[in-house]
Amino acid sequence: LASARDITEPTAAVTKLAETQRLLQSVIEQSPVPMVVAAPDGTITIFNQACRDLLGIDDEPEPNTGINLYTMRRTWQDLDPAGNPIPLQDLPLAAALRGEHVRHREMKVQRKDGSIRWEIVDGVPVYAHDGTLIAGLIIFPDITDRKLAEENIANERERLAVTLRSIGDGVITTDTQGKITIMNKVAEDLTGWTLADALGKPLETVFTIIDERTRTPRENPVSRVLSSGQIIELANHTLLVGQDGSERVIADSGAPIRDSTGHTIGVVLVFRDMTEKRKLLDHLQRADKLDSLGILAGGIAHDFNNLLSGIFGYIELARELSTTDDPIRPFLDQALGVFDRATNLTRQLITFSKGGTPVRKIQPIGTLLQNSLRFALSGSQVTNTVAIARDLWPCHFDEHQIAQVVDNLAINALQAMPEGGTISLIAENCLISGNKHPGLSPGRYVKITISDSGIGIPPEIRNRIFDPFFTTREKGNGLGLAVCYSIMQKHDGTIEADSVPGKGATFTLYLPAADSPPPPHAKKTAPRHRGKGRIIIMDDESSVRKVAGGMLSSMGYEPVEARDSDEMFRILAAARQESPPVRALILDLTIPGGKGGKAVVVEVNRKYPDIPVFVTSGYSDDPVMASPTEYGFTGSIKKPFRLNDLAALLEQHLTK
Repeated sequence: LASARDITEPTAAVTKLAETQRLLQSVIEQSPVPMVVAAPDGTITIFNQACRDLLGIDDEPEPNTGINLYTMRRTWQDLDPAGNPIPLQDLPLAAALRGEHVRHREMKVQRKDGSIRWEIVDGVPVYAHDGTLIAGLIIFPDITDRKLAEENIANERERLAVTLRSIGDGVITTDTQGKITIMNKVAEDLTGWTLADALGKPLETVFTIIDERTRTPRENPVSRVLSSGQIIELANHTLLVGQDGSERVIADSGAPIRDSTGHTIGVVLVFRDMTEKRKLLDHLQRADKLDSLGILAGGIAHDFNNLLSGIFGYIELARELSTTDDPIRPFLDQALGVFDRATNLTRQLITFSKGGTPVRKIQPIGTLLQNSLRFALSGSQVTNTVAIARDLWPCHFDEHQIAQVVDNLAINALQAMPEGGTISLIAENCLISGNKHPGLSPGRYVKITISDSGIGIPPEIRNRIFDPFFTTREKGNGLGLAVCYSIMQKHDGTIEADSVPGKGATFTLYLPAADSPPPPHAKKTAPRHRGKGRIIIMDDESSVRKVAGGMLSSMGYEPVEARDSDEMFRILAAARQESPPVRALILDLTIPGGKGGKAVVVEVNRKYPDIPVFVTSGYSDDPVMASPTEYGFTGSIKKPFRLNDLAALLEQHLTK
């Protein structure tokens, strides 16, 4: 008995399945993506060529299939991103064999030759139709080139960040919508915003700029760049308002950021803080203005002082000749009462004169500041507070000029507080280093702060308040603050102003401290001087000669007038054979068209060494007047002078 069955179709199916398996095997083997398949017990069933290439084991003779994942000899090392070895049980293939899915896990592999490659691993468990786990599959493309590219990009970003941090200017970049994408540290400091807070915000929210003069907002620079496609610069007088309300003068430029095709993809702004530079420029320009006015102011002051010498001299002589019950006496007293105001005005003009040198002495300054402020405020509705450091350093200064500074600042404050208010004065020691204060050298200073509670200084005029003849008041002459500035400059110090409109103004003075203590204080007396002999007065102004002669006569001297040096030397030559003797010479410092005292004092001292020589001038702040003995004179007296001034000079030098 025999039976037969047609197996053509099953055989064809088996053949077909075998061909499909071979095709799948070939696809897997030739796939460019590394791939490994393992049975549930860990036996490797598929280990394709791309895998061997990635692991660097193509030269190994033993097969990679049919061996067990957990017991196989490994000539490579699987590492985590930090470079640490990964235990077998934590490998993605082991996880897939436990039924776990692995998604895009980045790993490193140390190849047989020691080189490192990056891979990104996906692992999945493979199940049969009945849900039975039959394999674990992992694929792990080589992403080394991508990681190197990312690392290069990161390095470029870091270099860019370091570069931006190293730039001394503020840098902000935006996209084409005007939203911030990058800010460097300087930009953070100037705006008061951190990059984390500013990122993605509109530029105008972070970079707030206004016109310094009108206080109106400036046009958004990003909008200007995007609309024009060109590099732009900010207009002058632009202020950057920080998040905390602080204001800085800035210079700025903006430019489009273009890609390789020339398409604009954003805007970069570069800006710098010009506040200190502006202060320095203002300082230099102001000094230049004062120098330009010096010759004019000095000449006016000289002529005015000569006139005052005549006017007040005659008034004082008339008063000396009147009796106490004379009806004209009160009028003469009132006229003399104007003397201090008139001389104060010329003193302010002289402060501008070229070479105006303070008569400086090393002395304590605290009492002077306190007395000057209280005297200036006497009779007003303004209260004052004074705080003087007990250990305040002595300074080398002209007490009249510094008192004038305090007086001018107090008057300004009074005018700013018509309904009353408070002025405070604080004096303290201060050490200055660096270049924070333009024009000041590092060293020890006395810092004097004078503040008021008045209306403040409008921002649009703050840079002009120290300019000569600039004033906002109908009765002002525009010299008060300019004089303060000039005096502080001539004392090697400075004055700075700060103000918040509506909340008052603060002026800060920096005066160099002296390197040595002040000399012992000697009490001054006001002597009624008397003397005998002839005193020659050389001056080109007849009124000055007459007035000085009258004063000398009232003290017992015989005055002799000389219009110029030639006449003076003739009188001196004749005086050798005449009596009474010449006791002293009073010489005008300058004689128009001739030789003044400065030009002839050397010859006088050579020919007549025993005769005291005094110098007088309307240029009262000339260096000769400040240091007469250094130029050959016995002493000096400033025009206009009063009888007591001349008496004190002669008492000091002619009384034995």
